Amino acid sequence: MDILSNIYAAADCLKARLGERKPVVGIILGSGLGKLAAEIQNPLTIPYREIPGFPVSTAIGHAGNFISGTLGGKEVLAMQGRFHYYEGYEMWQVTLPVRVMKVLGIRYLFVSNAAGGTNRAFSVGDLMIITDHINLQPNPLIGPNLDDFGPRFPDMTRPYDPALIALAEKIAAERGIKLRKGVYLACTGPTYETPAEYRFFRIAGADAVGMSTTPEVIVARHSDIPVFGMSVITDVAHDTEDEDYVTDGEAIVRAANAAADKMSLLFAKLIENL
Repeated sequence: MDILSNIYAAADCLKARLGERKPVVGIILGSGLGKLAAEIQNPLTIPYREIPGFPVSTAIGHAGNFISGTLGGKEVLAMQGRFHYYEGYEMWQVTLPVRVMKVLGIRYLFVSNAAGGTNRAFSVGDLMIITDHINLQPNPLIGPNLDDFGPRFPDMTRPYDPALIALAEKIAAERGIKLRKGVYLACTGPTYETPAEYRFFRIAGADAVGMSTTPEVIVARHSDIPVFGMSVITDVAHDTEDEDYVTDGEAIVRAANAAADKMSLLFAKLIENL
């Protein structure tokens, strides 16, 4: 499989569709968070199925479109749904859109996800700025290095950009939006975590856990793209064998939708101030 050929073929297709539009910011919208796309002005919708070599989103709450347009006064390209390792895709496919957006010229990447809160202080509906992560998925850079994009051994000291985090905190304080900050842990899924796993992840230093995001962030940092990440806490860890508790995927999407308006405002104001 020639990964570079796939990247450039998809990028050429999108360039032809975008015309004079030159995206500055790439946005990846996770489970139930696709409604932020409705805030994008002058939208142009490009289904993934129309892009050569692109996977198709199968996860709940992932529409499967690129949305091009303006947000916060700047050109953006938003993924209305992402790809996951648990869907059976290889890591180069999961991260293909990030490299395609790099070729298209994005200078920033904003990522979002729905996550389970392992921090006992968190509540359903909280917004958590991701300050760091623990990656328990296969590293997407395994294999021959793509020298077109970055070095063999990229630095990951600051995977999430400190300046963007500080700006988000300032904007949120001015608008009375309560924010959490924490470490996001990514496991493969598709099973939700067992009580013992939740306890283990908390001890390991995770504040929230999910099944995405870290592969895209690693590939973005490989390409030296600054990243801002946010989790919507859609359920809280049950680390005891509560016989009545069941993790409900539909409920998680509903909780993400309920918090999406605040996240949309924050993303728009962040982009406006870049």
